[in-house]
Amino acid sequence: MASACGCVRVEVTSQVQYKSFCGYVSNVELPDADKQKSNGTITGDNEDEEEKVCNFQDIVNHLNLKKDEFKYTMSRPIINNKNYTEVLITIRLYAILDMREIDQTLITYIWVDLVWRNEYIKWKQDDFCGIEYITIPTSYLWIPDITIEEMTEKDKASPSPYLSIHHNGQVEFRNDQVVLSTCKMHVYKFPFDTQSCNLSFKSIFHDDKEIYLRNNSNQNSTVTELSRKMMHTQYEWLFIDMSVNNEVVEGYGFNQTVVIYTITMKRRSVLYVANFILPVLFFLLLDLSSFLISDTGGEKLGFKVTVLLAVTVMQLLLNEILPSSSDSIPLIAVYCIGIFALMLLSLLEAILVKHLIEKEDETDGDRSLGENSGNNQGGHNFYSCFREIRRLSHHASVDEVSSHETPSVSLSRKGSSSILTEVSFALEKVSDELQETRKTMTLLSSNRKSGYWTRMAKKVNKIFLIFYLTAVTVFLAYMVSLWNSAEGK
Repeated sequence: MASACGCVRVEVTSQVQYKSFCGYVSNVELPDADKQKSNGTITGDNEDEEEKVCNFQDIVNHLNLKKDEFKYTMSRPIINNKNYTEVLITIRLYAILDMREIDQTLITYIWVDLVWRNEYIKWKQDDFCGIEYITIPTSYLWIPDITIEEMTEKDKASPSPYLSIHHNGQVEFRNDQVVLSTCKMHVYKFPFDTQSCNLSFKSIFHDDKEIYLRNNSNQNSTVTELSRKMMHTQYEWLFIDMSVNNEVVEGYGFNQTVVIYTITMKRRSVLYVANFILPVLFFLLLDLSSFLISDTGGEKLGFKVTVLLAVTVMQLLLNEILPSSSDSIPLIAVYCIGIFALMLLSLLEAILVKHLIEKEDETDGDRSLGENSGNNQGGHNFYSCFREIRRLSHHASVDEVSSHETPSVSLSRKGSSSILTEVSFALEKVSDELQETRKTMTLLSSNRKSGYWTRMAKKVNKIFLIFYLTAVTVFLAYMVSLWNSAEGK
């Protein structure tokens, strides 16, 4: 039985039954022995009445489709050489797989539909049970040489192996492919940029007199809605719309019509804001907070160097993303360079202040060395005086006790020596208190009046803090103005 659906008229002796190819009719009597079978038909006694069985192979045999049939495969399928072959193209965008900024390439997954007319293919539907179209391998018919001008790498997957041919000679070829194409990117507003990439379809060899290529839909809204319904994956990029237009270009001495599909998409910027722009701004705030750290130690310098290295790492990451062939410097690069320059000035100022403080310490050390030597000499004489008084009083008491004097005289002298000892201890205590008072006064005097270089360091630090805050405010305002001017373009 046939593989296609249609009507079959079966004559059995005195009874005629109709059945569908896709159905089943029971109680069908076998034909008589004198009935013969040939070429997909069953013929009875009456030649006017026969069972008609149709399938795709009958159409293939009718058209004489063979691989070695040069009429179908050697050249364009036209009868009159003055005719051109009109090829209709339809593109459906299924996925935006990737956009490589560093080498400016776009990876998309698309479906391409090509429709043209083959003047050698034609059959009457009534002669073949109403069959409207069949499917055959692509090697049996001629296919137009349509290519994508921006494509830099061929799709590794094999093309579709089948064609669909209709009874009126219309041929349809549908193929899906992953396209790696070039796309000139404008990254001035990265990561808030919107990109437009073209896919230009044209014939490799034929001009408009042989192959006239045009898009199947003249309305951009139709193309956009069709792609939006078919869109499966967008990854980092959001699909906005797709437009199509025809453009005539001059080739090697002839004109060609190019069908250009323009894909417009917008980058998802949330992750870039959270992972790049805000951290760099936070590093700037940390550098501002470092002015609260004391300048006397080395912690402030170490902190500023660490923050500056962190911004340098962020710049290296940015360099791996942005293309090197960009016409203008992106705003995000200006943002990073400006913040890096401000933090570098802050680090240089901290080094200068540290140098001034160390110079003041060296001057104070030389001055205090002379003062301490004089103070130590006077204190030594003062203490030696008291030690001498104590020594004399001690020897006097011993000598008096050891002499052979009367008890009354001995008692009187012992009393005088003890009084002298008490006086010496009282004077020594007073001297200790005077020494502590002198140290306290010296400390108060040094705090009350700082050295010249220390005063200069504090003055430089205060002036630079005002300048730094002003510079940061002006820079951020400048970045906002650049962004607004870019929005107006």
